[in-house]
Amino acid sequence: NLGGLRPSRVLTNLLMADLVTLADYKDAEGITSPKEDLRISSLIPSVSQLVKTYCGNSIVDFVSSDKTEDFDIYWDTFAVQLTESPVISITSVGERSGYDQSYTTLTTGAHEYYLDTRTDSVVRTNESGKRLNWKHGLGAVRVTYRAGYDSTPADLKLAVFDLITYYLRDEHKERRTLGG
Repeated sequence: NLGGLRPSRVLTNLLMADLVTLADYKDAEGITSPKEDLRISSLIPSVSQLVKTYCGNSIVDFVSSDKTEDFDIYWDTFAVQLTESPVISITSVGERSGYDQSYTTLTTGAHEYYLDTRTDSVVRTNESGKRLNWKHGLGAVRVTYRAGYDSTPADLKLAVFDLITYYLRDEHKERRTLGG
């Protein structure tokens, strides 16, 4: 529970980027032979998606393309927390009081919202900077934004390399011994 909030719908990009490339992996592991290229290439997308799912963040997918999230608001709250981080920019913030209505676009020029970069949350505000509560309802708030990293952070790449090696060596399979 996100304090009465939950993303009701997440509109995503259909082409998700891998966290590492075949060349990255081979360089890191000192592999020069093309012998395992096909197998490694098939593991990279699966391991990339596994890491993104586990982290709850796509990491690199929305750096240069927008992500749109709708939030259901069930009770008084002044903030909605975005799922992707770190937030690079906000393209638009909209609010509506009923799912049969159009979104009203909010602006920072009119001090109607504030991006809290410490928590990657959008806070509803008024012209004097005081917090206001979002309107209630299904899909009451819609935020379109960009977030993530230009390239996979080095520490995360290391973890991805380790996972690829783990699956490449079939270490995920249970070891069986012959009973005497």
